[in-house]
Formats: sequence, C-alpha cells, structure tokens
Amino acid sequence: MSRPASPLSPTPTGEVTVHITGKVRKPGMYTLPMGARVADAVKAAGGVRQPAAAASVNLARRLVDGEQITIGAPGLGNTQPPPLPDPATTVLDLNTATPDQLEQLPGVGEVLAARIAEFRTTHGGFTSVTQLQEVPGIGAKKYEEIKNKVRI
Repeated sequence: MSRPASPLSPTPTGEVTVHITGKVRKPGMYTLPMGARVADAVKAAGGVRQPAAAASVNLARRLVDGEQITIGAPGLGNTQPPPLPDPATTVLDLNTATPDQLEQLPGVGEVLAARIAEFRTTHGGFTSVTQLQEVPGIGAKKYEEIKNKVRI
C-alpha cells in the first residue's frame, strides 16, 4: 500500500517516490512499489478532484523515481521522462538511465533493468561499467553485448 513519503528519507529498494500535484485531493510526496503506474499515484493522493483532470496524463505509464506528476494542468500534463533513446546509436549512462531506457539494451528486459536500477541504488551508483558483472543475471556473454552501449 502507498504511504506519504518523508522528504528526507531515502527511497528503499523496490520502491519509487513521486511528487503528485494539481487537481488531486491530497497533493504531496508518495512512496509506491516499483512498477506502480500513474493511476496508482493518483489513487494514493485521494483521486482527482475533477473527473476531466485525469485526461491530462497517461494513467497507464509506469512511475519513475523522483518524478513530479501534475494532474489537470493544461499544457503541462505531467513531467514525463525524456523520450527513450534510439538503442542503436545511444550510449546510456548507468547512473541516470531510467529502467525503461535500460530495457532498450540488448537482452535486458523489465526484470534485469530493475536489477540494474536496484544495484545502482543500493551501491550508491556505478563507478565503472565493469560493475555490471556484479548485477545478478548479467553473465560474461550479456556483459559483452551491452558494455559498449553504456557509460558512467
């Protein structure tokens, strides 16, 4: 279940903290399980105050830790993460890439992207690309496939 977040507490592993503002009953910061959607954040904030307000956001989008979601602000919508990069040409920064962006790496799905993000959170970030080999599920073959597509 969701709960209001403390502004000074770090996000525990497996959770995301979001700031929801605008036309919701209880604006504020909320901590939700990793994989939660915008609709879950709206529900945690007591729902929308005006039914049409929710039309300004994609309620099905997965939440990104640290984002702000504005409900019912014409022209603003919510502050969505940047568009996903073209996986063929982009080198991702392991310390800033979202789980959705990490999924664009060869052989990296939702579960492995979450493990990479969790490793980053629990270890205070990556200090070298070779640390990817310490992430459960990344063996020598997968590391060889993705090492040139990531950076620090």
